[in-house]
Amino acid sequence: MSEDQAVTFFVNNLMKFKSLFALLLMFTWTGFADMPKAGDTAPLFTGQDQDGKDFNLADLVGKKVVLLYFYPKDFTGGCTKEACGFRDRTGELQTNNVVVVGVSRDTVAEHRKFADEYKLNFTLVADPDGKIVAAYDTKMPLLGMSKRVSFLIGLDGKIVHVTNAMSPATHFVEMKEAIEGLKK
Repeated sequence: MSEDQAVTFFVNNLMKFKSLFALLLMFTWTGFADMPKAGDTAPLFTGQDQDGKDFNLADLVGKKVVLLYFYPKDFTGGCTKEACGFRDRTGELQTNNVVVVGVSRDTVAEHRKFADEYKLNFTLVADPDGKIVAAYDTKMPLLGMSKRVSFLIGLDGKIVHVTNAMSPATHFVEMKEAIEGLKK
């Protein structure tokens, strides 16, 4: 290999490395800058639930503590585990004046099937156009799905806690701790 070829090889591979590095940065950082955080007022939204009925977050604010969770897709392993985990904790959550609302980019019909299949006892809001996901900045870069992120919204409409983790178990633990913190 001549010196010119070596330089060309190095420059071409450096450009590939820069592209790979830029892509890695995008996966790591995109979306975090604007995601609401604890202390922020929760963005209000409207949508349709799994029954095709209108849902308005503003109708709950001031009446219930809202555990609003975003997830990638109905009928996938982690999302099913998370939904069933919240379903199984509904009684405990209700005693603390907490209502669960799930949001994904799935359709009303997909949510209906998911809720029926797993006997989900809480609201699933369809967001096929991604407007709610965009309002909370939970979109996965390069994918049309939401990340797994939970927001605990207090009676005042402000976000009390945010859990941004792939593991549903982390969401259960952190949300339980955050709800306990509201009692103090």
